[in-house]
Amino acid sequence: MGPRVNRGSVQASLASIVLAFEAIVIFLAALVLWGLTVDGDTPFGLPRWSLLVAGGIVLVLLVATIALLRHRWAFWLGWAVQGLVFVSGILNPAMFIVGALFGVMWAYCMIVGARIDREKAAHEAAGKESA
Repeated sequence: MGPRVNRGSVQASLASIVLAFEAIVIFLAALVLWGLTVDGDTPFGLPRWSLLVAGGIVLVLLVATIALLRHRWAFWLGWAVQGLVFVSGILNPAMFIVGALFGVMWAYCMIVGARIDREKAAHEAAGKESA
């Protein structure tokens, strides 16, 4: 199964918050894209319903990543999903901005969450040594 993340991991908590918020935004963005397009006026000539399907696939990936955050490799899946959201800008250029914003939030949460977890582990280790 691979290494597991500590249940009290700040990094996993921050990651789940970002992914959940991102899922809400992607759901609403998919609805907006679907509602603002007319058949034949979609990117690459795709049918309108394909925009909802694409949004649904990204939603499933986001929710699955949240559920799998107890594994170390799920953080890499999170990075892949961030890339996918950014690339969805080919369907609507505004999604480049959304993808960039969530990518920056994801990176910040990964860096700061890991640092806090390291400091917490060092503090707990120092407390056990003095006892």
